Amino acid sequence: MLLVASLVFIGLLTHDPVSLLPLAGFLLLGYGCLVALERGWSRLMAWSILAIIFAYVWLKKYTFLPEQGFLHFPYFTLGLSYIFFRVLHLLIESGDGSDKRHVGLGAYLLYTLNFTTFVSGPIQRYDDFARDQFTNEPPPLNAAIVGLQLERLVRGFFKVNVLAMFLHAFQQDAVLQVSEAMPLNLKLFAAVRLFTLYPLFLYCNFSGYIDVVIAIARLMRITLPENFNRPFSAACVMDFWNQWHITLSSWFKSYVYNPLLLALMRRISSRAAEPFLGVLCFFVTFFLVGIWHGRTSEFVVFGLLTGFGVSINKLWQIGLTQAMGRKGYKGLAKNLMYRAFGRGLTFSWFAFTLLCFWGDWQQVHSIFAALSPMHWLGVWAAIWLSATVLLALWEIARAALLLLKTSDGPVLTSRYARVVYASALGLAALFFTALMSQPAPGIVYKAF
Repeated sequence: MLLVASLVFIGLLTHDPVSLLPLAGFLLLGYGCLVALERGWSRLMAWSILAIIFAYVWLKKYTFLPEQGFLHFPYFTLGLSYIFFRVLHLLIESGDGSDKRHVGLGAYLLYTLNFTTFVSGPIQRYDDFARDQFTNEPPPLNAAIVGLQLERLVRGFFKVNVLAMFLHAFQQDAVLQVSEAMPLNLKLFAAVRLFTLYPLFLYCNFSGYIDVVIAIARLMRITLPENFNRPFSAACVMDFWNQWHITLSSWFKSYVYNPLLLALMRRISSRAAEPFLGVLCFFVTFFLVGIWHGRTSEFVVFGLLTGFGVSINKLWQIGLTQAMGRKGYKGLAKNLMYRAFGRGLTFSWFAFTLLCFWGDWQQVHSIFAALSPMHWLGVWAAIWLSATVLLALWEIARAALLLLKTSDGPVLTSRYARVVYASALGLAALFFTALMSQPAPGIVYKAF
């Protein structure tokens, strides 16, 4: 039934069977490589991985490849990025010699085309997927679990169709105002809104969608991994990426960072150099994270900025640990003021990197040309300080509300409070959707 639902889902996304041929070819190539590795042809592992990477880059039409070499008819690529991760995962795990499982064609298609993770993830490992699908005792489904998933559906719908819609509209309005002739104070305020609203929009848009698909999957007795864990509460860039798009960060950690670090440590035996090898591996890993997001030069810069931010964060931790000692640094990292300013700086840096995420070079130039360098310094100082204060107040308010408890636990997480909360969000979402009479912004991450 899941396979039928997935095929119907893909059929609803495109009505031209010919447009699905490149995707089918990619899946066939992946399965052929998997069969070869399962039969013991381990020498083909590197070539298989390179073939899958090249096929993905070619089908996505990365701009560093010659345009005349691409397919010149419209074809379907939605979901290809997440299929790419799943296929690579199967190849790597089957080719390392430690995993002797057999993945048949049916299981392969079921895993790669699972409609709940097809458009924007989350990226699920095969063993976790198979644990739910190929067992005599699937995850339980009772009234309490159904209620929790319905609440999550409502929450996700509200994020996507109300919060994300308003945040997107306000951010787009700020983009226009920055380039218009208006008083300097209004233009500065528009610049602050332009950068601060997009991370919030992206979070509501993407995490709301993930809430919906995780809830739908759980109602089908499929347990998907969590993809967000309050990322704006992170006090440093490294923690942020452990809490934002968690399955993506985890995948790159397993298949890029760890193997690269191990290979470098085998060649460079100096213990003093080990922390700096980690810095290099962090840079490469998050540079590739940026490259995965898009095929143009803007995403190369996004990758460079992301890798630079994580690397500087790691160097900062190394320097403070050496200067203060491990115990002293741990004490500093727990300081509320230090965490508050770190939280604000992390948000500001993420907001800055996202300019290359949503804007092309013409937009970037027009935005930065609208104000002088000194004014931009003031804008970023204002973003850092406002993010520091507002996020700290949010953390304080959240902690205070969770202290309100009964014998059954915090009041806010009781089933009665959750029913009221979900009902209010559901009614608000229906009201605003009907009132605005326009569709919410598309899910941003389906483009990747």
